[in-house]
Amino acid sequence: MANSQALCTSFKVDLLNGKHAFGTTVTRGSTAADSFKFALYLTSASLGASTTVYSATGELAASGNYTAGGNAVTNATAPTSSGTTSYWTPSASTTWTALTSSGAFDAALMYNTSQSNAAVGVFTFGSTSITAGNFSLTMPTNDSSTGLIRIA
Repeated sequence: MANSQALCTSFKVDLLNGKHAFGTTVTRGSTAADSFKFALYLTSASLGASTTVYSATGELAASGNYTAGGNAVTNATAPTSSGTTSYWTPSASTTWTALTSSGAFDAALMYNTSQSNAAVGVFTFGSTSITAGNFSLTMPTNDSSTGLIRIA
């Protein structure tokens, strides 16, 4: 068998576990698992690939049973891999009960509260407006083709 260039699959899992630090300054202060949140954003917000940290700008107003900063992510699933894809999905859906939104919203920002509110990803869905109803971010199956975060 010939050699083939690739990022090692174990490295991808290690990235999801925070094992490697390539910078000149290591910002990792702990070896404990980090805590994450999902915050909901109005359709008028401008989140995307360039988002670096959580910001209240464009977030749903802290009213109607919504708390600024959003809800905690249930993180009881370890990152893993299948084939050459590493993946991770929260272990439970995130739900806001009796929510009344301050306007139409269509995005959730996942961010790391243990690492200075560093942004992880922006996840979009159809525009939604709710009055005294439940809203859930239903997590996909935790596998290499549908996991919430996948590194192929």
